[in-house]
Amino acid sequence: MSIVVRYRLDHTGFTLEVDLSLPGQGVTALFGPSGSGKTTLLRCIAGLNRAKGFLSVNGEVWQDDEAGHLLPTHERALGYVFQEASLFPHLSVEDNLNFGLKRTPAANRQVDRAHLVELLGIAHLLKRRPDTLSGGEKQRVAIARALFTSPRLLLMDEPLAALDLARKQEILPYLEHLHDELKMPVIYVSHAPDEVARLADHIVLMDAGRAVAEGPLVETLARLDLPLNLGEDAGVVLDGVLSQRDETWQLARVDFPGGSLWVREHGVPLGHRVRVRILARDVSLALEQVERTSIQNLLPGRVEEIGDDSHPALALVRVRVGESALIARLTRRSVAALNLAPGSAIWAQVKSVALIG
Repeated sequence: MSIVVRYRLDHTGFTLEVDLSLPGQGVTALFGPSGSGKTTLLRCIAGLNRAKGFLSVNGEVWQDDEAGHLLPTHERALGYVFQEASLFPHLSVEDNLNFGLKRTPAANRQVDRAHLVELLGIAHLLKRRPDTLSGGEKQRVAIARALFTSPRLLLMDEPLAALDLARKQEILPYLEHLHDELKMPVIYVSHAPDEVARLADHIVLMDAGRAVAEGPLVETLARLDLPLNLGEDAGVVLDGVLSQRDETWQLARVDFPGGSLWVREHGVPLGHRVRVRILARDVSLALEQVERTSIQNLLPGRVEEIGDDSHPALALVRVRVGESALIARLTRRSVAALNLAPGSAIWAQVKSVALIG
């Protein structure tokens, strides 16, 4: 299963040109700076912007200009969640949801309504009007309304961009639940690295209307040759399992392919699969294991690659730790002083680890 997108659009000095084959399930993030073409590409997939090319979703062709085939937006089995919730103000939450449901013929309805309402935590909101809801509540209702159409593809255009930090933290767990539960593919537009690290399985880096890099999230973020400079957000994401809890110090151990890391306790059940994010700025390297240090996470590994960073005084060093990769940001002086080169045996000292899901 895959989503094949081949598009070209020339519009008022901006050119969008992409040729992508995306996974037909899970969450694909379109990531990049403002003006890079993320939303334009999403709107072309929805048919809201007219681009030339080809689009198929898990074998169903929605556009093929060479064959003269084009499905209009209302015939594409998709759900679209905008930055603003855009609920009908004169309708209750329940009637807003039913509006989405009525768009779908009974034979095509595949969503368990009660389960979705529970999953998004909106059962207690059904009788209320949109003007009585918080921003996070409105967005959860908007997501539910899009899903009530039983789409084959869910498009989400920076759904958290209009929310403050507290409301973002409120809604992110619900998006994680959807990620775990939904069988349909999701294309998620964002310029926020923390959202992408938390939710995405696959990433497409956009810049100036083109996809400059794409691939599985874990592998792609570990590359040193990314054309898009991530600056302070450079780092890796690791998938692991929460295996042990230290109640005395309120810590939990996450095992990943290649080692383990201690993180702050978040009440996650033992055995639960989790994701951690480690920024390059929070990793230092040593030639020997340091015995007396405040840093709790010390991992043996080997230097795999040394690349350029955003400033000539800095370097990014990719370290292989078992089956996994870490990235460390060092000064060029430190690289020279440690005589680091591909193959060098080192100890990675991880100063901070973020448990993100």
